[in-house]
Amino acid sequence: MNAVHFKLFLMMALEFFIWGAWLPFIFSYLRDGLLFTAGQQALILNAFPLAAIIGMFFSNQFADRNFAAEKFLGFSQLLGGAAMIGLAFTGDFWTFFTLMLAHCLFYVPTLSVTNSIAFAHLKDTKDFGLIRMGGTIGWILAAWPFTFILVDWNQVHAAHPVGMIDWISTVLGAGLSGAALQKAARWTFIVAGMASLVLAVFSLALPHTPPRKAETAQDKFAWIEALRLLGRPFVLVLWIVAFVDSFVINAYFYWAATFLGSPQVGIKGNWIMPIMSIGQVAEILAMAMLAVTLKKLGWRTTMIIGILAHVARFAVFAFFPQDTTLIVLVFILHGICYAFFFATVYIFVDEYFPKDARSSAQGLFNVMILGLGAMACNTLCPFLTKKFMAGGLIDFRRLFLVPCGVALAAAITLALFFHPPKLKTVEPVHS
Repeated sequence: MNAVHFKLFLMMALEFFIWGAWLPFIFSYLRDGLLFTAGQQALILNAFPLAAIIGMFFSNQFADRNFAAEKFLGFSQLLGGAAMIGLAFTGDFWTFFTLMLAHCLFYVPTLSVTNSIAFAHLKDTKDFGLIRMGGTIGWILAAWPFTFILVDWNQVHAAHPVGMIDWISTVLGAGLSGAALQKAARWTFIVAGMASLVLAVFSLALPHTPPRKAETAQDKFAWIEALRLLGRPFVLVLWIVAFVDSFVINAYFYWAATFLGSPQVGIKGNWIMPIMSIGQVAEILAMAMLAVTLKKLGWRTTMIIGILAHVARFAVFAFFPQDTTLIVLVFILHGICYAFFFATVYIFVDEYFPKDARSSAQGLFNVMILGLGAMACNTLCPFLTKKFMAGGLIDFRRLFLVPCGVALAAAITLALFFHPPKLKTVEPVHS
């Protein structure tokens, strides 16, 4: 890895550290810490997918054609980071919503911009996998500071450890629960915001990436071409399934932290994010296996396995909440959930569509995966949580059977109706 590659790797690590620091805890924080209503939670959580939909037009059609990418990245992270830090110091709904929307509107376009910077400075696009791995590692690293930040230090000091090993043991076993955990979880916003400011400064050291000009008239209206691609039945089927699977994986993020910290499971609060990071570690391994899996099993079977991994994970959550070991181990399936479906979708688009239609197609699926699917989850999940709550506790068995059944239906749909053409690319659909 040369100096430029190392800078790109660090860029990706910081980019996904920011997202990974606040996402896992915000769901329970809004509900149990700030006591926002289900409707208020939905509005706040939908700031990210709304920004993703807007970002398809802004980052692809405006930002990357009018600004140097590294300067746009630095400016966006500076303002987005300031908004993120502000979230730690407000409990008012409208202020919180405004700051979250501001952060997302500046942050989400940088997901595309960082990719553009990386591809612009790679001689071989196959090296992108190594660079993008920095993002996965950044997400994993985001989990671990909270092992020590979200600790009841009074409990630690009260134990009067006599040695370093005893002190460490006490720290690792001390967690927070209830209102104390939610109050401490505000640190997630501070850490994420500071990482954003670090990336804003670091962007000054990135190689210069000049604005990209539209090459053709079609390129200027790529989103119209993207919609035309839905004229292909297999594209439409995959697009719909991507929506459903996006709903399911976002439901996992929505409920996982709450589930782990619930009385039914009883994981210490400071260990929730490290346990969830097991999924990102497994993601690295699953990505390494993906090429061989695709070669042996093909597109459809690989994607079905990715969706069925959701079914298995939610089934374990629903029926074995008392088996802590099994609950922790099943987080390994997250790697298969992501790599075997979502990563495969992006690779499929790159393989099947001609060069001048790939960007349009990727944008089409990004709107569904990062936008509409996430929006559906963030709108429905607060109300589903309320529906399956009794006596102050969530009935996780009944609740988790919802995404479990939805994922199973998606896998069956893909098996029956997804029939892409063989050994040829898809021509763009023109009117």
